[in-house]
Amino acid sequence: MYYKNKTVFITGATRGIGKAIALKLAKEGANIVIAAKSVEENPKLGGTIYTAAEEVEKAGGNALAVQCDIRFEEQITAAVEKAVQRFGGIDVLVNNASAISLTNTEQTESKKFDLMHDINVRGTFLVSKHCIPHLKKGENPHMLFLSPPINMHPKWFGHHVAYTISKYDMSMIMLGLSEELKKYQIASNALWPKTTIATAAVQNLLGGQALINMSRTPDIMADAAYFILQKQSAQCTGNFFIDEAVLAAEGITDLAHYSVVPGATLYNDLFTD
Repeated sequence: MYYKNKTVFITGATRGIGKAIALKLAKEGANIVIAAKSVEENPKLGGTIYTAAEEVEKAGGNALAVQCDIRFEEQITAAVEKAVQRFGGIDVLVNNASAISLTNTEQTESKKFDLMHDINVRGTFLVSKHCIPHLKKGENPHMLFLSPPINMHPKWFGHHVAYTISKYDMSMIMLGLSEELKKYQIASNALWPKTTIATAAVQNLLGGQALINMSRTPDIMADAAYFILQKQSAQCTGNFFIDEAVLAAEGITDLAHYSVVPGATLYNDLFTD
């Protein structure tokens, strides 16, 4: 029960990968801080911070639901303060919240560009900044960024340059912090899926049900995070992890149960060859 009483601060944990990680760690009795925007359910997305908190408690964890839009620094600092007041500190930060728009340059509205950079880049940076003082006091402290390996092949820029640079910026924050925080033995790593993951973003923005059927469930990312966050923070930092490879290193090679549709051909995610 490695995660019992460990405090894990997760942005965007009301649904998808963030919630899957929350529930996985909750099963071992972790304290989960659900820092996200949704307090009223959007039928297209599903879930709120309160429904996610209820699921965390049912899974065996302790939950704190905090409304937090990471575009606003005062909401970040308030959420971090509430987490520390409730649980006494922060051991793990999962930078999961992200915005996506797979549009070419002419089709990318300035408000979409700003949204992706406000959340993926500025928001990620500020959440990390405000968690660092508490991670310094944490037990085997980790930061985990849901961002891709930096692949400079032009094909990853050509179709959606605004989104690509926002996610690569997120990865560069991870890499920078891995070096900056080594002296404090705070791990900073990134995790990305080999295949598309069945989330609301895939359903509503990318490929609808057809792509969902060629995807894996968020559980594969949760299981990979489960193993990464147990590693010794002093030795395991600055890595761009891929979910399949993390599980393979743990001796888990049969991944069939993660497929939404058993036996379906899977669709590779962005930024993976």
